[in-house]
Formats: sequence, structure tokens, C-alpha cells
Amino acid sequence: MASPQQQPIRREIRSFVRREGRITPAQREAVEKLWPEYGLEKSDLSDLDNVFGRKAPRFMEIGCGTGDAIISLARENPDNDYIGIEVYLPGLGSILQAIEKYQLTNVRLLRNDAMECLRQTMPDRSLDGVMVFFPDPWPKKRHNKRRLIQPKFLSLIAKKLKRNGRLFIGTDWQDYADHIIEITADHPELSNLAGAEVYAPRPAWRPLTRYEKRALRLDHIVRDFVFSLK
Repeated sequence: MASPQQQPIRREIRSFVRREGRITPAQREAVEKLWPEYGLEKSDLSDLDNVFGRKAPRFMEIGCGTGDAIISLARENPDNDYIGIEVYLPGLGSILQAIEKYQLTNVRLLRNDAMECLRQTMPDRSLDGVMVFFPDPWPKKRHNKRRLIQPKFLSLIAKKLKRNGRLFIGTDWQDYADHIIEITADHPELSNLAGAEVYAPRPAWRPLTRYEKRALRLDHIVRDFVFSLK
């Protein structure tokens, strides 16, 4: 299996910038040691029963950062399986450290473009939930086209959700929240469970991440959304 440093990342307009940042020796060691066991290739998404060695409810977090949410959820819900997609190598190193620390067997990681992976290898109707917590807001107007949450993304997620599956989104940028309200108001495949153009209550199960704590310190209002298939 290729290391995460070697895996290519390609798409027409990317919703992320590959910011390597400074990786600590411990994070790098975790990547080198643990990626062969917990890292995925795109092709692995086609047979997740084989990857996890069981059939179980499956949830994907797109942009899992340093793992605050996915690690907490995996620890609290050992009967569920979790797939995290992240391009930030130090973040992956931190997640792998936590996987080893807590001896988690229900988390796998992928370092690649989420849209590409979902479109090319993830079977339809295979996920019980998709989580996108605090995606890059791309606040400058000329960069809005890079936002992950777009009609094409929503339609792709709709194909991958099981009939009773859910899409969970959280953002602390009001402009992004307004954008989500606008593009989902008449979406043909997804329904806002809180009601048309209405925010959802914060899910009680959603872990409070370091990013969200920072947003709250800055007096940002966090907006949540929950969508189901129509």
C-alpha cells in the first residue's frame, strides 16, 4: 500500500489546499508505523466488509482534521465503523496516534480527494451517515466556488447514503450557512429534516472539537444541518 505522502490528489477544482504544516517526529512515526494497517487506498472503499472484517453501520467523516470527532465517536460507538478522509498529514498522524492509544479497530483513514473517492469507488447505498464538520469556508467571494458543499457534492452524497442514512453538516461561518440553505432549498434528492430553510438543533452526540471551541471563543454562531433522502 502506498504511503499517504505518495498518494496523488487530483480534481478539477479542489475544495482544499494541501497544507503540509509541520509534522512532529511522533506524528511521522505514527504514519510510517500504522498507515499500512489503518490507511486505505481508494479501491478499498469498494469492499468495506473486507476492510473491517465485519458488517456494521458505516459512517464517513470528510475533513476529519486531527480526529477530535471521529476518535470520540469511534470510542463511544464500537459497533459502528468510521472512515475518515483527510489530506493534512500532521492531522492523520495525530489520528493514528489516537487509534493506537485507544486500541481502536473501527477506524480507517484515506488521504485523497473525497469527491473523487466517492465518485469512483464507493458503492451506492453503502453509508449510514456522512459528516462534514466545519469545512473550509473559503470566505473570499472569488473563492466560493471551492467550497465543498455544492449541488454536485450533495447529489453524490445522496447516492452513497442508505435509504435511512443522514448527512450532517456544521459550520461557524454564517455566509456558508446561508449558502447551504440556498442550495438545499429545492434539492431534488435531499430533505432538510429541520424544515425548509431551517437550521437543525446541535446533535447531542456531536463531539465538541478544538476548532468549534475556538469558534465559540470568537463568538461565532455554529449552524447545524441534518439531511435525509427524499
